[in-house]
Amino acid sequence: MERVAFLIDATGERIDCLLNPESVQVTRLAGVRHRGSASTQLTGAGRADDPLVFTGGGRTELVLDLLFDTDFAEGQVRPADVRELTRPLWLLAENSAVEHGWVRPPLVRLVWGKTWNVPGVIVAVAERFDAFTATGSPRRSWLRLKLVRVTEDADQAREGFAEELAAAQTPAVAPGAAVVAAGDGSGAADSSGVRFDLLAHDALGSPLRWRLLAEHNRITDPLAVPAGTPLAVPPLPATAGSTP
Repeated sequence: MERVAFLIDATGERIDCLLNPESVQVTRLAGVRHRGSASTQLTGAGRADDPLVFTGGGRTELVLDLLFDTDFAEGQVRPADVRELTRPLWLLAENSAVEHGWVRPPLVRLVWGKTWNVPGVIVAVAERFDAFTATGSPRRSWLRLKLVRVTEDADQAREGFAEELAAAQTPAVAPGAAVVAAGDGSGAADSSGVRFDLLAHDALGSPLRWRLLAEHNRITDPLAVPAGTPLAVPPLPATAGSTP
């Protein structure tokens, strides 16, 4: 699958992450706060809960856990220090942009395959290092990054979410065509390392449809499919709008 990347709106620069996130946490905070006076918070005498003020808006936060390792870096010359790989992400949390005379972090867009395209700003970065060399240079980093989605109206948010879901469920290969079983990069050259769920994502629009792909090709053990095997793409059932 495609690796997650950040696109800087002002320059068009793309910052790729070394691997896909280990996990993604999405939090939605509604525009609600406690009602208070000029000096203190009001309490609700005789009520079960404190009185609230509904301010509208809110905040959507995404927390990504990323792994960087110099041994996984591409290219003939690998960095000796993993911070060479993570430094660009730290810079996204710096106040390097100006808007209406005020400095702010740059506007970026989180892009991951067809299903994630979120505009926002990086508000926090934390990094834990290990696998140190004899000179003290870390070779592995566990990086946690928080992105807050930028302001957009509710209609745009709903439309964007619907578009992402539709893209995730749209097959990339027409029925009757074929997909080729590719290895997962584990180094196995024969019968191991094939990601059948990714084949189903490309062929049928959802990794959860792997069983449909296997049954159509009379495969009883998807884990035993040799890399390079062509697989026929079946037509989607009549209820294609719902993932089986």
